[in-house]
Amino acid sequence: MSHPQVSVVIPVYNCEQYLGEAIASVLDQSGSSLELIVADDGSTDGTARVARSFGERVQYLHFQHRGQAATLNSGIERARGELLAFLDSDDRWPANTLSLRMAALARDLSLDMVFGHVRQFYTPERSADRNHAVMPALVIGGMLIRAAAFHRVGPLNTALRVGEFIDWHARAAELGLKSTTLPEITLERRIHGANLGIRERGANVDYLTVVKAALDRRRGKPA
Repeated sequence: MSHPQVSVVIPVYNCEQYLGEAIASVLDQSGSSLELIVADDGSTDGTARVARSFGERVQYLHFQHRGQAATLNSGIERARGELLAFLDSDDRWPANTLSLRMAALARDLSLDMVFGHVRQFYTPERSADRNHAVMPALVIGGMLIRAAAFHRVGPLNTALRVGEFIDWHARAAELGLKSTTLPEITLERRIHGANLGIRERGANVDYLTVVKAALDRRRGKPA
């Protein structure tokens, strides 16, 4: 496939348990030509085996462990599609998510990116936390974006262990990128004992860094 319509990047780190379901949910999408890139952030479990089990339908890239932002950037550098989409390795897409968001971009050529809504689902050990509220999916896994628009904003900030998409989205807003949020559920987020926000709880100071950087840009100071 020389020019896929959509490039989907799945960053992964030690997530063999859920990766297969994430990959399958992307490959089950219909109505577009796509390339699927699994960008492995130095996993030491069976992640490589799971990704390679899908054969040529998946482009598997392995990197030294550098963090999610750097791994995503490396995957994006390899992407050749006109559109970019993303999915965390422990989440999944509903069957129609890609066609819904692509249709929105086709209807309005002034749009740069499209989001939808996310519904959370829970693994058994998190059953006490169950809350099935539906909310806007203003996360990287909920975004379909024109590749040219993404590159206008630039890569994710590799200095951040968490909050890298919040930082990127703030920069996109400052550049005036236009987005819309569809009412449909376009992402299903798995809540379990090893979500990134739980693993990197000690990096929450990065959220303050993101806010400060945005304020400094508005004031004209170097970030």
